[in-house]
Amino acid sequence: MSANKNKTNAMRILDKEQIHYQIHEYDPEDGQIHGNAVAAKINKPAEMVHKTLVTQGKQGLHIFVIPVGAELDLKQAARAAGEKKLEMLPVKELQKWTGYIRGGCSPVGMKKLYPTFIDHRAIQLDQIIVSAGRIGTQIELHPQELAQVVQARFEELCIDD
Repeated sequence: MSANKNKTNAMRILDKEQIHYQIHEYDPEDGQIHGNAVAAKINKPAEMVHKTLVTQGKQGLHIFVIPVGAELDLKQAARAAGEKKLEMLPVKELQKWTGYIRGGCSPVGMKKLYPTFIDHRAIQLDQIIVSAGRIGTQIELHPQELAQVVQARFEELCIDD
């Protein structure tokens, strides 16, 4: 992809790492920016589209990338992260710690490289879609390449897994 001022930090990092990705854009004007609406807007199955959740524990922040239709199991997530207990980071603190806002939080390009975990089902997919770091923009890439760039592990993370 050519250098472009419209690129997000996540895209610039993927370019630098020479990781191929595809951009999907959608119109967020109707306020429907939740995962299932995004999947419908970009005409992709919801199983491909993943949300990025930020939690906090005694050891700090932990990032979880799970399918948009799934619910994070905080007990499984804590076990994966080596924590006794995790809580969701309050939305008002999201930008301070990650540099991203709700609805535009990408696992790539946060202010720091936090311990990151991707739901184990993603490994079976050829491609997954995550936020590009801006509301209205998603990136599609191979799950192993996403894991490589954010140093993530694949784990069982969701309720009813």
